[in-house]
Amino acid sequence: MRTVLKWLALVVAVLAVPAIGATVSALSAFGALYSPGPDRPVPAAAPPAHDPAKPTAVIVVGDRGAVVSDTLAPYEILAATGRFNVYAVASKREPKPLTGGLDLMPDLSFDDLAALLGPKAPDLVVVPALPDVGEASTEPVKAWLRAQAAHGAKLLSVCNGGGVLASAGLLDGRPATAHWLKLEAWEADYPAVHWVRDQRFVDDGDVVTTAGILSGIDGTLHWVERLAGRAVAADAAKAIGWQRYGTTVPVHPPASMPDAAAIVNAAFRWNPDRIGVLLSNGVGEIELASVFDTEGQSLSSRTLAVSTDGTPIRSRHGLTFVPRAALAGADLDRLLVPGAARGVPAPPGVPAPEYVHDRPGFAYDSAVNALSRHTDVATARWTAKVLELPTDRVVFEGRAWPWLPTALPVALVLLGAAAVTVVLRVRKRRQGAQG
Repeated sequence: MRTVLKWLALVVAVLAVPAIGATVSALSAFGALYSPGPDRPVPAAAPPAHDPAKPTAVIVVGDRGAVVSDTLAPYEILAATGRFNVYAVASKREPKPLTGGLDLMPDLSFDDLAALLGPKAPDLVVVPALPDVGEASTEPVKAWLRAQAAHGAKLLSVCNGGGVLASAGLLDGRPATAHWLKLEAWEADYPAVHWVRDQRFVDDGDVVTTAGILSGIDGTLHWVERLAGRAVAADAAKAIGWQRYGTTVPVHPPASMPDAAAIVNAAFRWNPDRIGVLLSNGVGEIELASVFDTEGQSLSSRTLAVSTDGTPIRSRHGLTFVPRAALAGADLDRLLVPGAARGVPAPPGVPAPEYVHDRPGFAYDSAVNALSRHTDVATARWTAKVLELPTDRVVFEGRAWPWLPTALPVALVLLGAAAVTVVLRVRKRRQGAQG
């Protein structure tokens, strides 16, 4: 028994360093997705002008933020049609962290929206995935959603926004879907919902729920088609480069564990690249989301939202984003520039800009291609999978696998084994000398 315990202790000693390092690294990787930014002045409210003749659509953001693609892709689609008043709303007007640290300043608080619309609810409420589903911190959003639904608002959940609606009791007895990675968990947490697999979206009348992240594009276009007509939806799809409108897009089968590449990146990429993402006036909302979500979901880097002078910017359709730093003096390994901006001057000490959207087409195709070139193909394929991005138009190039993070735990185990071997030999020699 003593021999077994001794060898067990040796195994634990060998594995302790990589195990502790992996735990710290994974917690850091997931924590970075929604880390709050520093305190900054709140920009003055500048919501788009309200046209009472148009239906109103709002995208709600939680107090702890939301997934960037779930939020910005529906916003741009709805705004690009010109057929809706579109606002980002939250319980309070203060910066809300979207995935990867892109801080969105909501157009309106819940109270502001009520003052604008009076007793009428918005015509459509879009609910993205929130990082704190099921926690007490989501109660302001859940209570507000219940009130809007009671007053006749139509609902669209994107990705794990389905979990938000389920936690609010708004999906009980209904068919619904959500991200393939969470369906099993939602089935256990919300058994009153009839969870559906293998569909990009589920239409249940006044509620449409969508599967993984970019399935929200299909769900949003579906609502546009219902509310404004098929021609308007087709034009909106064309405007964002989504060539799959009107086709059957496959979804990934449910799973309970990430791919091996994701585990390696989360656990053993102990020195991730520090990537600045340059915010510039007029940038497309989907272009911004494609960079922050691709890098964030890859778990291979940390992104920092910067602007040339550290001041807020306004996107193509009028959203306000608050950077976390000015470009000059930012400590970066790389600088990514979303959208059509070119010729960005790099201050001394700042890496040369990389223009992500350097080819026509859907913004995420270019972003995932850039990830494959600068990181590796396995990581890029995992990212496309978790984004629910079809890969028929994505070019994968670069290293096949994240070899360096993979080699790290192997090296640490070998070093630990070598150290233990040395200690045992020294101890044996001392015992022999004493005997």
